[in-house]
Amino acid sequence: MTALDPALVGPPDGSASDLLPGLSPRRSRATRRMPPAKVLLGGIVTAFFVLVALLGPLVAPHAAGWVANTSSGTPQPPSGPLWLGTDNMQHDLFSQLLVGSRSTLLIAFLAGAIATVLSVAVGVTAGYLGGVVDEILSALSNIFLALPGLLILMVIISPLPVPDKGNSLVIGFVVAITSWAYGARALRAQTLALRGQDYVVSAQVIGERKSRIILFEIVPNLLPIVAASFIFTVIYGLGVYVALCYLGVVSPSSGSWGTMLQSAQSNSAIGNGWWWWYLPPALCVALVGFGLALLNFGIDEIINPRIRSARTGGRDVKFQLGLTPVVRQASPEGEPR
Repeated sequence: MTALDPALVGPPDGSASDLLPGLSPRRSRATRRMPPAKVLLGGIVTAFFVLVALLGPLVAPHAAGWVANTSSGTPQPPSGPLWLGTDNMQHDLFSQLLVGSRSTLLIAFLAGAIATVLSVAVGVTAGYLGGVVDEILSALSNIFLALPGLLILMVIISPLPVPDKGNSLVIGFVVAITSWAYGARALRAQTLALRGQDYVVSAQVIGERKSRIILFEIVPNLLPIVAASFIFTVIYGLGVYVALCYLGVVSPSSGSWGTMLQSAQSNSAIGNGWWWWYLPPALCVALVGFGLALLNFGIDEIINPRIRSARTGGRDVKFQLGLTPVVRQASPEGEPR
């Protein structure tokens, strides 16, 4: 018998410290489990604005309709008591920014949640059942993909009663209608690849119901893709809602970052140099989108082995979903296995 090479077998205690030079066992495990920097930064930015949306209306110095001075029609620049100044109606813009964060993020996340549920229901069902059901649901997805989303939203929202134009639940549901199809197509493609796996076939052989196979065998393996689809839809919902407010389709009484931008635009804030009126809400929208985009890219980096391998040069995996390190060893001929 040929003796085994200790370099290929690894350390006798099962640790990976010798296989990863310069790293102690504890540090190597921490490095493997550490999420990418994109996920950390994106999570911090997103969590901050979610906290602002939850607590902003409670800690705002004044109500959204509070008036600082009834004798002046000129916006006041930022000052000590008014951190972001006022608009032409002397409303405190800092208070409006805090109060408007709740409705803006609520509609964006609500639209993302509803659209994700529709994407999972349509995409996974079409991919697993196949046949006529797949053709019908795929055709429905293609129709919604071809429709101009913003134009359809304007057509749907414009005839609504004025109270419904400021209702977060109604707007979130309407926005979700135009944003579920892309995620459904992606989930259908992944389901087609999963339905032939051994664990799915085994569940079919023992007589499991189709609904149970979809919910407990297929959907859990699609969770990273579902999470990425949810974040993408939230970004879409945020941008579309702000655009609807800016165009005046949504009732100004909803009080959001988009209505602040619409008010600034209608009063020529840019032309008059009143930057404190339009710049803070625009930056907030951009930063929320930036944080969510980083989360989306980070999730893709985690679930996509090609990106991980390209970033690490095929030598060291900085993040793993599992706990066991996998290290490439050189073959006797000098080529990596």
